[in-house]
Formats: sequence, structure tokens, C-alpha cells
Amino acid sequence: MFEASEVKRLIEQGMPCEFVEIHGADGVHFTGVVVSAAFAGKSRVRQHQTVYATLGKLMGNEIHALQLQTFTPEQWEEGRGELGM
Repeated sequence: MFEASEVKRLIEQGMPCEFVEIHGADGVHFTGVVVSAAFAGKSRVRQHQTVYATLGKLMGNEIHALQLQTFTPEQWEEGRGELGM
């Protein structure tokens, strides 16, 4: 079982991020928002794969699910108000 804070730490350690927020109370299912300039020019699928890569073998094993919303910094500035952030 993992804490959301540990998932956040691993993501931040594994890639350059401007903002990361991860939630999950049961230790295996998480939701989150990740903002990174590394997402520029990548499809949504590639963006998510980039985040999943930071978690390595934990994905699909200790971490059963991670539902993501990913943004470039520019997209985040335009859309975060709609998310209430």
C-alpha cells in the first residue's frame, strides 16, 4: 500500500514538473494532476506514459490505477480555473 504523497514524490523525482497533485485514500487507486513542460508536443497517451514510467514496476502491481489529467504549463494556466485550482 502506498500513500499519495509517496506517489507524488516518485513522479517529481522522475521527471521535471511544475505542479503535481495526487489523491488516493485506499493505497492502490489514485487520481492526479501533473503539469510539465516535458508534455509539449506529446499526445495525451504519451504524456500519461511519461508519468507512468516514473513509477516503473509499481504500476499495475502495488499501484493498481492512476487516473491522470496532464497539462503543459501553458495549458495549466489557461485551464486550471475550470478545475477549481
